[in-house]
Amino acid sequence: MALKPMLEYETVRTWIDGLRAQWGGDPVADDPERLPLLQSFCEFAETDPDAVIAACLRVDKAGDKRISVKGRRKYAELIDSFQAASEESRLRKAKRGNTIRSFLIYNGILLAAGAQMAKKD
Repeated sequence: MALKPMLEYETVRTWIDGLRAQWGGDPVADDPERLPLLQSFCEFAETDPDAVIAACLRVDKAGDKRISVKGRRKYAELIDSFQAASEESRLRKAKRGNTIRSFLIYNGILLAAGAQMAKKD
């Protein structure tokens, strides 16, 4: 799947604007891995950022937007798989997952805490 540059997606701009409003500075320059990680996740999931958020939302009978439990669960599991697929250190794996979770959270998709990489004995 060919993706556009990440900043061309509305949901990516929402994420970056939210980070800037909360933390200040330039989120893209402050963490140059942020957008490449999201692009890698989208390639892994075979989708684009706007489609990720759209799949996590539904419209109820009254016409109000709600979080889709099914969509949120799907992407929470994909994030876990994306994180686990990395051959990097536990810290780097956590950063991969947390970066993608941040993207969902800043787009209004609340996630349960997860994907801490427990050390297996």
